[in-house]
Amino acid sequence: MILVDSSVWISHFSNVLHDEVIRLRNVERAYDIVVGDLILMEVLRGARSDIDAARMESRLRLFRVQQLVNPHVAITAARNYRVLRALGITPRSTIDLLIGTYCIENGYPLLQRDRDFTAMQQHLGLQLA
Repeated sequence: MILVDSSVWISHFSNVLHDEVIRLRNVERAYDIVVGDLILMEVLRGARSDIDAARMESRLRLFRVQQLVNPHVAITAARNYRVLRALGITPRSTIDLLIGTYCIENGYPLLQRDRDFTAMQQHLGLQLA
């Protein structure tokens, strides 16, 4: 299973062929791809119209959509924030912190194009795809 971040989905839907988009498109089995509910929201909020949003939603629902936040993930993400702050790193995005923590806690590698995950990889054990 691979969780795919909105940074990759947005490039995918814009047909911008970054390395991560090519890796996404080369995943052989759709059931290996996970779309988090927070990621679904991030992608759909950027749609230009309701029609575009419906098209994107329909395509994203072809994959496994999972709830990312529960009390355990929320509490662990808060702890991860404090760990990073103690190292002098201030995470910019609460949603990215939740996504990264979900991946760490569930053993999912994250396919992403977002520098906010670098500190989580270096200091918290986030596995990148």
